[in-house]
Amino acid sequence: MPSPATAKYDWLLAIISIAFCCSAFGNGANDVANSYASSVAARTLTMPQVGFLSVITEFIGAVGLGARVTDTIKNSIISISRFEGEPGVLILAMTCAEVGSATWLLVATRLGFPVSTTQTIVGALVGVGFASSSSIKWEWDDGSVSQVAASWAIAPAIAAAFAAIIFGSIKYAVLERKESLKWAMRLIPAYLAFTGSMLALFLVIEAPTAPSLEEFGAGKAAGIILACFFGTLAIAYIFFLPYFHRRLIKRDARLKWWHIPLGPTLWKDDPWIYMPANPDGDIVIDHYEGAYPTDSDSDISKHADASSDKDLKAKTADTSALEDGDARQGMTVRRRKPLEPEERFLAPTKHLPIVHPARLWSWTQYVLLQGVTRDCVTYGNEHIQKTHALAIRYDNRVEHLWTYAQVASAMIMSIAHGSNDVANAIGPWSAAYATYQAGVVDTESDTPIWGLVIAGLLLGAGFWFFGYHIIRSIGNRITQLSPTRGFSMELGAAITVLLASRLGLPVSTTQCLCGACLGVALMNYRLGAVNWRQMLFILLGWILTLPIAGLISGIFMLMALNAPHF
Repeated sequence: MPSPATAKYDWLLAIISIAFCCSAFGNGANDVANSYASSVAARTLTMPQVGFLSVITEFIGAVGLGARVTDTIKNSIISISRFEGEPGVLILAMTCAEVGSATWLLVATRLGFPVSTTQTIVGALVGVGFASSSSIKWEWDDGSVSQVAASWAIAPAIAAAFAAIIFGSIKYAVLERKESLKWAMRLIPAYLAFTGSMLALFLVIEAPTAPSLEEFGAGKAAGIILACFFGTLAIAYIFFLPYFHRRLIKRDARLKWWHIPLGPTLWKDDPWIYMPANPDGDIVIDHYEGAYPTDSDSDISKHADASSDKDLKAKTADTSALEDGDARQGMTVRRRKPLEPEERFLAPTKHLPIVHPARLWSWTQYVLLQGVTRDCVTYGNEHIQKTHALAIRYDNRVEHLWTYAQVASAMIMSIAHGSNDVANAIGPWSAAYATYQAGVVDTESDTPIWGLVIAGLLLGAGFWFFGYHIIRSIGNRITQLSPTRGFSMELGAAITVLLASRLGLPVSTTQCLCGACLGVALMNYRLGAVNWRQMLFILLGWILTLPIAGLISGIFMLMALNAPHF
């Protein structure tokens, strides 16, 4: 039951509850898409697959690893002493902050701005602080406004360096060597093991429910890293290598990922295979297949004419692994643009009456599936075509080896996002709810488990219905992506977040992933291989986040505090 002192503010609780749902939805649509963008762009995962995975991983992160005690005044960015003795004003302030945060997240997502949800709620709280004359933490300190501004350069720079180093190691140790597939088979177990150990450490250290590294102990942390490294290494040699050998070396198209558990039996000349795929199908997909549509029948896309013969030779790595490889390697396969949901679901029945069952069913399909059936790989833009033409392309069989590590890293990043960033959506609501129940100001409160469940589901739903905007923005629109590049991006971003958290540097997962994408793109050694227009567009979104979120929440707070009344 609410306290009599705050029972009259039930209308504010209703508003902030709606805003909380919108904020969690927008958080999922924007931030969750960051985790999976490279997997979709590299054609490692499809949008429906990512849709299902995101619902599961975000829910696990939010409910299983999310903080039970939420720091509702994010980073203590504003002083709570201004609201002491005025619980109603605190509820109003949190409501305005939640509304401002939710509004900007939804608008930014619709415009394709990949923004930081942490910086969004910080900006909203700053706006509330201005309107209520509360002191704001400007000085250089953990989570201060000055550190948020500094993160626009710090996070992308560090992530770009790590991602470039990781991709550089793959590039020179595998991709650009003669017999690259042979070297890939030799080294992929080590990369899988390194990925497993880093991502395990990422979860152990970054989960809000986990103890600090000092409390946990460096010895235990080292033990976890080594155990995961050698455990994953053993799994790679026992199960993955036989599967890779059978599928890529023996070119057995019947094998798919669900045959990995067959392990050592795949070394046999004629192994038993359950649920075999089409033996005449593709061994691997073409991860570079037409990132732009065309109806022409020519063999080479028109933008290649602008490249010199030297550029065209450099565009495809010289590897002997292609002697019996995919004949499409090194050239753009021409294909028509996939159907959009409007064409797929609505167009076939648009001639029918609106109440016709077939048309009603088509609208139901459209509403439920439009977010995960949109094409996020193809771009009909000449500027992007020219950018992709300067990216080096490698053997698809080698690229395929890194798809498994790429998916694992994307899932871990999504789980970590669910555990950490759920507080951005539920924090202000939790403060308002606790204050409403207690009748006194309460900003360090137990987060109801049912609140985390709702937030976890809304994070996944946000991506399912609205995340395609950000997938398009971060994916192939920046540069030509592939599994090795996507893997390097995600692991580089994870290492950056880990390192920054230990050094007390302000970082955003969104900004780390964008910086990592830039670092990988620059490893083509061509500035033209980066779509600088898109990078400037993304930077503009980061810069606008703090002032716009603050302006929206501040205006609402100022109007409410100074509204005339009887």
